[in-house]
Amino acid sequence: MPRRPTPGLPSRQQILDFITGSDQPAGKREIAKAFGLHGNEKIQLKALLKDMADEGLIDSAPGRAFHKMGGVPKVTVLRIVDVDDSGQASAVPESWHADVPAPKLRVIERGKRGAALGVGDRILARTEEAGKGWVAHPMKRLAKGEEQVLGVLHEEGSRLWLKPVDKRERRELPVSDAGEARPGDLVLAEKAGRPPRITARVVERLGEPFAPRSFSLIAIHKHGIPDRFNEETIAEAERMAKEPLGAIGEGGREDLRHLPIVAIDPADARDHDDAVWAAPDEDPANPGGFRAIVAIADVSFYVRPGSELDREARRRGNSVYFPDRVVPMLPEELSADICSLKEGQDRAALVCHMTLDARGAMTAWRFTRAVIRVAANIAYEDAQAAIDAGEEARASTSLGTNGETGRPAPDPLVPSLSKDVIEALKQLWAAWGVLARARDKREPLDLDLPERRVMLDEKGRILSVAPRERLDAHRLIEDFMIAANVAAAKALEAKKAPVMYRVHEPPSREKLVALKEYLDTFGISFAMGQVIRPATFNRLLELVGERDERPQIMEQVLRTQTQAYYAPTNAGHFGLALGSYAHFTSPIRRYADLLVHRSLVGADRLDPAEKQTALPAADAEGLARIGELISAAERRAMEAERETIDRYVAAYLATRVGDLVDTRITGVQAFGFFATVVGLGGDGLVPVSTLGREYFRYDEAAHALEGEETGTRYTSGMLLKLRLAEANPISGALRFEVDGTEGESGTTSPRQARKDRMINRRGRPGNIRHSNRRR
Repeated sequence: MPRRPTPGLPSRQQILDFITGSDQPAGKREIAKAFGLHGNEKIQLKALLKDMADEGLIDSAPGRAFHKMGGVPKVTVLRIVDVDDSGQASAVPESWHADVPAPKLRVIERGKRGAALGVGDRILARTEEAGKGWVAHPMKRLAKGEEQVLGVLHEEGSRLWLKPVDKRERRELPVSDAGEARPGDLVLAEKAGRPPRITARVVERLGEPFAPRSFSLIAIHKHGIPDRFNEETIAEAERMAKEPLGAIGEGGREDLRHLPIVAIDPADARDHDDAVWAAPDEDPANPGGFRAIVAIADVSFYVRPGSELDREARRRGNSVYFPDRVVPMLPEELSADICSLKEGQDRAALVCHMTLDARGAMTAWRFTRAVIRVAANIAYEDAQAAIDAGEEARASTSLGTNGETGRPAPDPLVPSLSKDVIEALKQLWAAWGVLARARDKREPLDLDLPERRVMLDEKGRILSVAPRERLDAHRLIEDFMIAANVAAAKALEAKKAPVMYRVHEPPSREKLVALKEYLDTFGISFAMGQVIRPATFNRLLELVGERDERPQIMEQVLRTQTQAYYAPTNAGHFGLALGSYAHFTSPIRRYADLLVHRSLVGADRLDPAEKQTALPAADAEGLARIGELISAAERRAMEAERETIDRYVAAYLATRVGDLVDTRITGVQAFGFFATVVGLGGDGLVPVSTLGREYFRYDEAAHALEGEETGTRYTSGMLLKLRLAEANPISGALRFEVDGTEGESGTTSPRQARKDRMINRRGRPGNIRHSNRRR
């Protein structure tokens, strides 16, 4: 537990106020002097400052001044990371201890806009907030440092060049020192110099960029995702994995080992953090209702507040899932072993007991710490097959299709499960029937956007890329998890305990206006005066029906939504049409769920080890800041996962360069249009310069390019065959060309056409004219 200030010591808030208000760097000596501390009080101050650093209130480094967490010290060392063509330099703190990404500062030298600095330069600077950003005023130039970049080496003539993996970085860098690296290697390099003479020096060879597991490695390095645990964290995980479960029965864990609880997960899952059970409610006051249990791995029992495990989990925020690896939030000793709900093994669980009425409404809930023994770990596909086989058997029996007995022949594709497990699945499906009834009445947002699934062989090579099949088994688990998440939020609210809510706000008016204008181009009306609910968008998609533009309109509806985040202030969950919602069901892979578990342990006084595992007061007070950190980590993970899938798609398509592929236009701009391969995803550009010599008018309102001579139109949502001109697995970028625009009689090659077309005075290609007409 954090120390409380003793008489004579300043409080945490007083220290924060002094640090942020001081006009000079505030170290331990300055703080002690300001508050008149002497002797033993200075020792107590040192301990208090360490507590504040552990609690995430301040940043600290040996021998340096303190500053508020997430802020920049008033005087600090900065490293120049970019200089634009105008000479404006940007810098980041060289030493950054906060969990949030380091801010980028605009460097201003002696009151002039822009400083004569180069990438890699280090400066001692005075910093200050300016509006929504930070600026730095250099005080002294220090010894040179370097900025790192991830890329692939290639050779042109007798010189090596570095091609950055980030597709937003269009400049290739000449390599001044390749070390042991060779052309084709994936490397980490340092940038140095001033425009236009920025060069790269290789500091680490990462291997073959097309080798198995390299695509995720690129994302890990690019986004700075922590992928290795230090020895202290691993040692603590090994020690905590041996922790006894504690007392079972009166005053301890509830014993639920007699129930046939099942865990339904992806076939390749290694961390099983949830399991479910349901049975008809025997209470005559609840006819047609069910009792249900959602049992979640009791991670809070093993990951104690303030521990090395806790600090590392908070820093990571969540596990990151790639096709070829998982970067876990917790060491595998916990995530894939003692916390994983494995078949036939006793496991600690935090259990949500729910009572559902015949309409699917949750009429009661309670939480306990328990010990469970999962009856079976079942893949989604196998659970679905077992249920489907039972339905087919009943249908066949009623028809008498198998000789005189009427029993169907056994299906060799149906998994072999015990009678108890089959019965448990049947009861789960029956209970899901009432949950689904409540969900349909609630009418949450229903966007059927398929996920892409990359299948690899045992050596990590690509077998296929295809949309992930969505089964009733997926929906069943999803609905049970949502119910448990709602129960967790409401249970904490009832106790007036801290809640880390999962917040999804309604769309902003600006986004709704953009959606209306977009729909107008398809002749679809969207009234702005109506009350916007999730069902509003469901009705819209019903109106669209099976039109060719449906996938693109669904994407636009998705872009209209706000991004969900974590916060201690409730604003509801718009997409799920729920007033109170928190994440409770995945503490192995999400830090937010771990916080909710700790709050439940404290609110309901759940033993064993309630005092050691409940949410500390400092964390309760700092939930807003923690929510920002883990929301940022979630966004980082999503971007890394998406980029890695794009790289796999590009690698999968690399063998089809030159082929015609079925595509759908996903966006239109003045410089060309973007298209995605139907069924695979992966966006690629068709530059307007490849469309021939005809002038194309860009209709901004209609999201279209229209040829002035032929009237040829390229519009968002349009299906067409395009020639795959390039597939770059390193960046994940694709490039398409319209078939027949090059090499045919009477046409000019794109290269010659670019020479023939002069750039007009407004800087646009000569075959583009803009139109802002509304339709």
